[in-house]
Amino acid sequence: MTSLKFMLPLLFIFASCGIQSIPRSVNQVEADWAEVLNQYKRRSDLVPNLVETVKGYAAHEKETLEGVVEARAKASQVTVDPSKLNPETLKNFENSQNNLTQALGKLMVVVEKYPDLKANEQFRDLQAQLEGTENRIAIARRRYIEAVKEFNNLVTVFPTNLTNSLFFKHEKKPQFTVTQAETENPKVKF
Repeated sequence: MTSLKFMLPLLFIFASCGIQSIPRSVNQVEADWAEVLNQYKRRSDLVPNLVETVKGYAAHEKETLEGVVEARAKASQVTVDPSKLNPETLKNFENSQNNLTQALGKLMVVVEKYPDLKANEQFRDLQAQLEGTENRIAIARRRYIEAVKEFNNLVTVFPTNLTNSLFFKHEKKPQFTVTQAETENPKVKF
């Protein structure tokens, strides 16, 4: 009976100090990161169809089209294991995705020159899918950012930071950042 009285407060302390919440938070960060990757993959899968559709109308825009294809290839090569996510690997991933975003922006500027292309049903469908995917990427990134914030709070704020330092030893997870290039409109010279 005496040991039960001693165990109940101890159980309560461990339950409130992150023994379960820290691993759950790790799982949430990994799940949200997987969703970010899923949405970027969806965008990457749309790009070849978009490029092929534009090629038929704007064959002389070869440089822009090649830039999109090259950026997509580079973005597809950069993969990040969520368990090994650190500021450097996240930065490399962000850079490759930002390059693709900028290339797609240039492609959309080029498209403005071709009214027949903008009226093409296949192109309009692809453009709508791409816009929807960009929105999904934004939502997935926002969810990841929130999950990382919650995780980082657990591993750095008392009392769960004590549990982390005693049992888990997790480091803070990196967050997405916005570069100066992302805040500028794409520039295309005609």
